[in-house]
Amino acid sequence: SDMGSVLGLCSMASWIPCLCGSAPCLLCRCCPSGNNSTVTRLIYAFFLLLGVGVACIMLMPGMEGQLKKIPGFCEGGMGTSLPGVHGHVNCDVLVGYKAVYRVCFGMAMFFLLFSLLMIKVKSSQDPRAAVHNGFWFFKFAAATAITVGAFFIPEGPFTTVWFYVGMAGAFCFILIQLVLLIDFAHSWNESWVEKMEEGNSRCWYAALLSATTLNYILSLVSLILFYVYYTHSDGCTENKAFISVNMLLCLGASVMSILPKIQESQPRSGLLQSSIVTLYTMYLTWSAMTNEPDRRCNPSLLSIIGYNSTGPASQGQVVQWWDAQGIVGLILFLLCVLYSSIRNSSNSQVNRLTLTSDESALIEEAGSRAESFEEGEGVHRAVDNEQDGVTYSYSFFHFMLFLASLYIMMTLTNWYSPDATYEKMTSKWPSVWVKISSSWICIALYVWTLVAPLVLTNRDFD
Repeated sequence: SDMGSVLGLCSMASWIPCLCGSAPCLLCRCCPSGNNSTVTRLIYAFFLLLGVGVACIMLMPGMEGQLKKIPGFCEGGMGTSLPGVHGHVNCDVLVGYKAVYRVCFGMAMFFLLFSLLMIKVKSSQDPRAAVHNGFWFFKFAAATAITVGAFFIPEGPFTTVWFYVGMAGAFCFILIQLVLLIDFAHSWNESWVEKMEEGNSRCWYAALLSATTLNYILSLVSLILFYVYYTHSDGCTENKAFISVNMLLCLGASVMSILPKIQESQPRSGLLQSSIVTLYTMYLTWSAMTNEPDRRCNPSLLSIIGYNSTGPASQGQVVQWWDAQGIVGLILFLLCVLYSSIRNSSNSQVNRLTLTSDESALIEEAGSRAESFEEGEGVHRAVDNEQDGVTYSYSFFHFMLFLASLYIMMTLTNWYSPDATYEKMTSKWPSVWVKISSSWICIALYVWTLVAPLVLTNRDFD
């Protein structure tokens, strides 16, 4: 048994440098070979998803009741306080939207700290890159410590101030989401057009056409549903204006994308991209309308389905957290974070966004990978493909996750702002305007990607 314990210790010892070492070391035993850059980004995405999971658990109805059952844990709970520990935990802060604000504050600060630390890291030889790609155990401990510390911030102006910070951050993340979506659409379009040119063109053309048509049909159906459920003949002028303006803007952008002049300068631009932007704009319009304080123009989805037969709720309606809009937002958020983690920086669209210019890092990748396979004799190892330069901007990647934490905070709390007494949560007009203006900026950004090559003729946009 002594031998066993020694062996156990040895295997532990071999794991300790892994916990503090680089990302691939952690995963090399269970994952196929991959790039250091991708593995690292996936682990950070996992950190973020872990935080989201914790926040979701704290939002569960009935959570507060469960906590109050722990003897002496909560103020106003059952039983006495624990021996030697004075004072109770304020359990109101541990559940509901306050808890979401605290958890997301912790995550956001963690990523913001790293974003500032990693400014101008040029290659994985930089000592700071080792911190970015390794020391996972310590980073996990730091993230946990910051999040736990956030629960000790005294109540007061914190929630209100953080609400407005969250709103600004979420607004920026919506725009990043759009850039990632356009990038995804471009690469999708590119790969299918290539396959169409290689052979079996009719099949791929039909696929492209059907994907585009499906997006437009979904957009049209949602447009009709908005007019039916979110407007009344005698009121809801804002909603009518929002829906109509966005419909016209999307139409304009779609027509622009196939104008011969734009096709000339950008042969890759097409209706697939426009259809995705149109659908995304429809989602943002719906998202904005679900935040209206006026319940007559904003029926909850359950009442549309006919689930609850009660009349329209009072103005300061008690929060119903998990609505459909929040769930769609969550799914979109997941897809965007995963896409930005897996995406290789050979895609040119996002290169401008993620501030990546160094292609030299990727040139030698193929050669080095072949060599490492021969040396390792089939051992799965992640390849450090950033010897000569980073394949993505570390600082920007962390900043994006910082914005993502804020976006998720707003999505989970439905963009509701706490009112003065904190008794009820109400939906306010600012969040409606933030979302609607973001949808307009999104269309403007898309139109700019179409027009830029015509306006800035001396630049190379390949």
